[in-house]
Amino acid sequence: MASPISAANAYANSARVLDTSGSGNAFGGLARVRDVLGNGAGADKGGPSFSAVLKDAIGSVMEAGRKSDSQSVAMASGKANVMDVVTAVAETDVAVSTLVSVRDRVIQAYEDVMKMTI
Repeated sequence: MASPISAANAYANSARVLDTSGSGNAFGGLARVRDVLGNGAGADKGGPSFSAVLKDAIGSVMEAGRKSDSQSVAMASGKANVMDVVTAVAETDVAVSTLVSVRDRVIQAYEDVMKMTI
């Protein structure tokens, strides 16, 4: 059961993930995916290709996972704060959930295109 505090933290994390200003944000690639998918302005303005943006997004999710793992190992050895571990794990959870949503939307779009008659 989710508590109000965990819900507030989830909303704050998702807002940080979707923040496009993202200086130093580990999830900046996911925000660029949202911009490319939402605006459809990736290649028209000479920007990066969709595959490059997706590769960056997956890389940022992997980096968040590595950070979470290293924080967990440091906590197990007594060298890290519990709040740092919880924050790293929550950031990884939000990043993976966002990536899964993007994947589901891409699959749904592909299925919709396949259903179209020519």
